[in-house]
Amino acid sequence: MIALLQRVSRASVCVDNEIIGKINKGLLVLLAVEPEDTKENVQRLAQKVAKYRIFEDDNGKMNLNVEQVNGDILVVSQFTLAADTRKGLRPSFTSAASPQMGDEYYQYFCRCLRELGFRVPTGQFGADMQVALVNDGPVTIHLQG
Repeated sequence: MIALLQRVSRASVCVDNEIIGKINKGLLVLLAVEPEDTKENVQRLAQKVAKYRIFEDDNGKMNLNVEQVNGDILVVSQFTLAADTRKGLRPSFTSAASPQMGDEYYQYFCRCLRELGFRVPTGQFGADMQVALVNDGPVTIHLQG
């Protein structure tokens, strides 16, 4: 499982020109599921995302997590993060989970974050989405679970 975290001052996701999820301060998480992932991986990655300290404290150090800054977490499925780009000039997506598994684990990841007390708006799995964000920093972190 791959999570690309972006620290944002605001972010939104649209489907058919309609905003279906948005946050102000918090994290935009682009999420890809891989075939070898398990529910235990999902739980661990959700907890890591929730506790990952990429927000600045009063001294300008990245010491605070999204909960400590009262942030929300917008989660958008993005299977292209699992692309194999080692050969040629076109990505291969054989390292991404099947759509059924991807959707199941994506929904489970969001549920895990909600159970930790976060507001978690989402994109729409499998849809053509437009994502807008203001990356704060910029700070972008690649996590694998």
